[in-house]
Amino acid sequence: MTQEKQLLLTPVRGDKKVIFGWAVYDWANSAYITTIAVAILPMYFAGVIVPAEGFRIGSTVFAAETLWGFMVSAAAFIVFVMAPVLGAIADFYSVKKRFLFSLCYLGVAAAALIPLCGAGDVWPVIFLFVISQVGFVGANVFYDAFLPQIAKPGQEDRVSSKGFSYGYAGGGLQFACALLLIAFHDHFGLTESGAARIGMLTAALWWGGFALVTVRFLREPQIARQSPAAPGRPRPGCIVLGFSRVWKTMLQVGKLKHLVLFLAAFLVYNEGIQTVIQMATMYGKQELKLPSTALMITLLLVQIVGIFGALIFSWIAGRTGTKKAVMLTLGIWSGVVIYAYFIHTASEYFILGGVVGLVLGGSQAISRSLYASMIPEDSPAEFFAFYSVVNKFSAVWGPFIFALIRHWTGSSRNALLSVIVFFILGILLLSLVDEKKARSARHDIVLHD
Repeated sequence: MTQEKQLLLTPVRGDKKVIFGWAVYDWANSAYITTIAVAILPMYFAGVIVPAEGFRIGSTVFAAETLWGFMVSAAAFIVFVMAPVLGAIADFYSVKKRFLFSLCYLGVAAAALIPLCGAGDVWPVIFLFVISQVGFVGANVFYDAFLPQIAKPGQEDRVSSKGFSYGYAGGGLQFACALLLIAFHDHFGLTESGAARIGMLTAALWWGGFALVTVRFLREPQIARQSPAAPGRPRPGCIVLGFSRVWKTMLQVGKLKHLVLFLAAFLVYNEGIQTVIQMATMYGKQELKLPSTALMITLLLVQIVGIFGALIFSWIAGRTGTKKAVMLTLGIWSGVVIYAYFIHTASEYFILGGVVGLVLGGSQAISRSLYASMIPEDSPAEFFAFYSVVNKFSAVWGPFIFALIRHWTGSSRNALLSVIVFFILGILLLSLVDEKKARSARHDIVLHD
């Protein structure tokens, strides 16, 4: 990186207002992922949208949880296809912020329409959920890409964990309001289904409303390029440019051996994390037959504990090293899966939620910061697009395998056994990553002129 580029990056690094604006976006979008994607919609989809006997597609009847696994996988695959090219374009033209909010409000619009769907509207809900997921996940590519540009060197763990702690706080607060509305729907003159719809609508509005704070405070560093075409507004031919940059990066990225090794490890262990996140509510409702209130209270506990989990593991990473802290979380995740296989009651599920909250925030926050510390500084969106591709590609196979095993065996417990394999293999691969060599190697290659 040239001195000119370094100077252009410096003004936003460590800026408290910029970091605050960045963290608030996690506060905003966590309402969607918590209230809609993880809590209310899976239960609403299984209990209201999909008929009790399942939904027929062609000659096959699919259970609600099987359809849900396929929906999550479809959205992840779309992001897998589009993210690297958009990331390369965003870096070249310095338009990460523009892409972030274009996808954000695409997701908000789709999410706000989901509550309008009722019993039997299976295809509309599938379509709107996939679009909202694409908006949510796609926007996060560019949100994450700001991390190495706004955090001072060595502060990635702290800033990343701050974002996740804001997310758990904001998502938890909005979810608590939705939970109260559903639990006391009679006092508000609402049916339980009507309260669930309002809860989902307010989550979408929370996402779009608080994102405006990020619009106000988040600033994007303008990186100098030798090409006269950038930075600035994307122009005709930018898609070709995006593909060209991605191809050049693929040819060079082999030199970043330990970064690639980390991505391989992340691909594997994140299969397990994403499967637990996406299927936990379905598991509680369909396999354990728990009431909706017990499921939602447990998810609220996950949000509350997650605030502290992100900060605790940031502290641990500062003392043991980030890689060792990630490996510790994976060991705990393995125990979570084993425990989940044997549980039957609401109290056991509640205990499980507390442990998941502790480890979930930590594993996500420090995995992101570890990656941010190893990537070239002048192409963050492109590299976080690869991170998102791996992140969401791992959300393709985990839920898909879970759905297939559930469909073939008729039991979600059997499907759960497949998850622990991902954590064990992830630990083995991560043990081969050398953090120091990875951070040194990113300064030794030139990806783009």
